[in-house]
Amino acid sequence: MRSILFFLMLTGLSCLSQHIFAQEKIIDEVVAVLGDKKILYSDLQKNILQMKEAGEKVDDKAPCIILEQMLVQKLLLNQAEIDSIEVTDSQVENELETRMQYFINMWGTQEKLESYWGKSIIEIKKDTREEVRELLLIREMRRKITEGLSVTPSEVKAYYKGLPKDSIPYINSEVEYNQILIYPKSSEQAILDVREKLLNIRERIVNGESFATLAVIYSEDGSATRGGDIGWVSKSDIDPDYAKAAFALKKGAISRIVESSFGYHLIQCLDKTEDRVHTRHIIMKPKISFAEKQFAMQRLDSIVQLVRKDSIKFTEAAMRFSQDEKSRISGGQAVNPQKGGAKWLLDEFSPKEYAIVNKMTVGEISDPYETTDEKGNAVFKVIWLKSRSSPHVGNLVEDYNLFKTRTMAIKENERVNQWVEDKAKSTYIKISDNYLKCPFTMKSWTKR
Repeated sequence: MRSILFFLMLTGLSCLSQHIFAQEKIIDEVVAVLGDKKILYSDLQKNILQMKEAGEKVDDKAPCIILEQMLVQKLLLNQAEIDSIEVTDSQVENELETRMQYFINMWGTQEKLESYWGKSIIEIKKDTREEVRELLLIREMRRKITEGLSVTPSEVKAYYKGLPKDSIPYINSEVEYNQILIYPKSSEQAILDVREKLLNIRERIVNGESFATLAVIYSEDGSATRGGDIGWVSKSDIDPDYAKAAFALKKGAISRIVESSFGYHLIQCLDKTEDRVHTRHIIMKPKISFAEKQFAMQRLDSIVQLVRKDSIKFTEAAMRFSQDEKSRISGGQAVNPQKGGAKWLLDEFSPKEYAIVNKMTVGEISDPYETTDEKGNAVFKVIWLKSRSSPHVGNLVEDYNLFKTRTMAIKENERVNQWVEDKAKSTYIKISDNYLKCPFTMKSWTKR
């Protein structure tokens, strides 16, 4: 059976195509029912679109291939619910953060991503939250099925030797790096200016002007085009300070000025339930002056000079001076949010950082440069390039872990496929007559 790993990868990236798919009008129908789960024609078409976007070949067999993969997914999800497997809000939030950072890197900036979608990051996360939760449940079910499996060095070697020469992957250059981040501080006057502007806007709203209209004019994030509306969200979707203020408001009420890690807000509660709230907001960020940026740059440059003179190790400097809480504790080690490890492909960097990293040699420390973090805040950064691999044809010496992972994936898929074959026999499955002639690899789907 074709590996379901590819389908899970597509599911993990599905919000790439929803923007396009939402523009298409498709007459819907139920294609299949598995347990209490339905597969709709629109779901099938969406996944075919994702397949095209991923560069996969799409031919007349594609609907059948995708449908079988969806049946496998629904079977795993159905069993996860039967077994009362759970994933926490924290797990979902971490997965969403990883996904959002991946998309931001793809588009270059958060603003470009929000512009493409016509939605704020908060709305994108909200729209994909349930999908991510289901994906995590499926992963947990797979983990349960494959628990205890392992591979031996001889199995890895056998897998590698069994690969046709033209199937051995070409490994692009990967890098590992540590970083030190310094945030320029806004002056007290800049903060006062923002607060004064928001107070004036709030007074205008209280006196009868439209919150939505003023949001379009003054708000400084992607939601401005929608009158500041960020839709329905739960507490875990949003900044804690924003959530605290939003949930304290009565329907229709306007908040006082709220400070969050993103900036300063006015919040209007449009509606709410016990665990979700629908708000619009106006956000402003205090301006950072040239002098304040220069001060941050000079501070970072002085740290770099100490490291270059060997007065302090880069990792120690990162632990003492970096203002990035995620990497500071590990000596500035940058973790790839998409892969979860320390290695980065060059094309995973933003264009600006690609230009910097691509020219560096191993052991080199970059000059400080300005960039933005995942929240759109200005930050100054310096990196130390720890390692860089040369592009090469995969081999067991340099890439053993890669081939070990692939060997394990095959073994896991074999066990999952056997589980699916057995479980399908005892599960209610009904497939539309239009798809009964599909050349499914598993006969259990249609044998009733």
